[in-house]
Amino acid sequence: MGIVAGLDSSTDFTRIVVCDGDTGAVLRQGYAPHPVEPKAADVDPQAWLLSLGEAAGGGLLEGVQAIGVSAQQHGIVPLDRTGGLVRPAMVGNDRRAQIAAADLVEAFGGRQAWAEAVGCVPQSGQPVAKLRWLARNEPEAAARVAALVQPHDWLVWQLLGRPVRRTTDRGAASGTGYWSAATGAYRPDLVELALGHQAALPEVLGPSDAAGTTPEGLLISAGTGETMAAALGLGLGPGDAVVSLGASGSVMAVHHEALADPRGMITSFADATGMHLPVVHTSNAVRALRGTADLLGCEDLAELSAMALKSTPGSSGLVLLPYLEGERTPQLPHTAGTLSGLRRESMKPEHLARAAFEGMLCSLADAMDVLRGRGVEVRRVFLLGQAAELPAVQAIAPAVFGAQAVVPQPADYAALGAARQAAWALGVARGTLSPQTPPAWQGAVAQVLEPGDELAVGQAVRQQYAATREQIHPGAFA
Repeated sequence: MGIVAGLDSSTDFTRIVVCDGDTGAVLRQGYAPHPVEPKAADVDPQAWLLSLGEAAGGGLLEGVQAIGVSAQQHGIVPLDRTGGLVRPAMVGNDRRAQIAAADLVEAFGGRQAWAEAVGCVPQSGQPVAKLRWLARNEPEAAARVAALVQPHDWLVWQLLGRPVRRTTDRGAASGTGYWSAATGAYRPDLVELALGHQAALPEVLGPSDAAGTTPEGLLISAGTGETMAAALGLGLGPGDAVVSLGASGSVMAVHHEALADPRGMITSFADATGMHLPVVHTSNAVRALRGTADLLGCEDLAELSAMALKSTPGSSGLVLLPYLEGERTPQLPHTAGTLSGLRRESMKPEHLARAAFEGMLCSLADAMDVLRGRGVEVRRVFLLGQAAELPAVQAIAPAVFGAQAVVPQPADYAALGAARQAAWALGVARGTLSPQTPPAWQGAVAQVLEPGDELAVGQAVRQQYAATREQIHPGAFA
């Protein structure tokens, strides 16, 4: 197959991996930070090209025959009629657009109407909400917008020399708020509702399609968003779910169809293989651990983890509902966290420490049950994020989730997924791979944890948590 490369243009940096196209073995790597202010909401896309050039320096791409592009999701790059920038790209979870998102929900007839139309309810970070904000706050700029692309679309377009044709893929398109994973079609009426007028949208390519070939003969695959690229890099398939442990949390699973949730708790993404990635978000995950560590005077989460393991399952009756920032799943945006079950014997640091871990994981298990309740099968749970390395997480998670837990070795999975996509497109172009099946690269190196004899204990912990949740917030999941 030759040599392929995958580049991931994240919010802060560009990573490039060069891989053997047959096996996926990493041959060399490159890295460079973006020359932008940290957490900037408005970014000149040229910064992405500058860091790409730096990361690819020193002959990194010598001999490469195909490149795949992964990039940060939820960004929007507004272009004028000539393809020039109307304004800097709007990126990240832009809180400026919170009111705009709420306006869109009301203007289109509510949460259920949005869920049925595009598989998600507008949130402040989505491109559709950013367009509404732009129309309300920068109307002169909004009026000049003639075309819309996302960060990965823009990078692919630049690599191909800015051709007339602009492309995207179904994974990135599914995060816009104006493309439906269920129908595989844009909703131009929602673009007009948000922006005030129509705009040209990129052609949506299939998973193994090529976006084009450079004059030098380098094939560029369709590319995709970071979430979809990471799923491809991890080698996820049906029966697999990913629990992401950041300050907030998410549960994502591979499924054969798009899911429309009238409550809006499920975001229906498409993946980079032709399947679907329904996602359920929680507002609180590791922030509950950090808050507990601060309360108990722990220096770091490792100390909190060691303290938690001195307790026993069920935390001597203590239950922490970790809704510290309100909660998305269940929909309790204005609530606060709750510590329940205080008795003299339970008022010890180790019990509170364990209650924080159990509360975080039970909350994420609630989110997983939203997917399971819609027919999504979960046999393996991949734990991602630095907190996945904590012994307390690894000890508790398999039994609470009721499934095998997998802790992948840290790697650039989004860049690896982009490289795997490049190998797929190259193989299809040469007639050596099927358009329906990506190349069979070796999966992620990982630690595998089984629930074993602790499964019944995990179920008891979940029941204790659910009883407390139902007492404090009756009918939250009704």
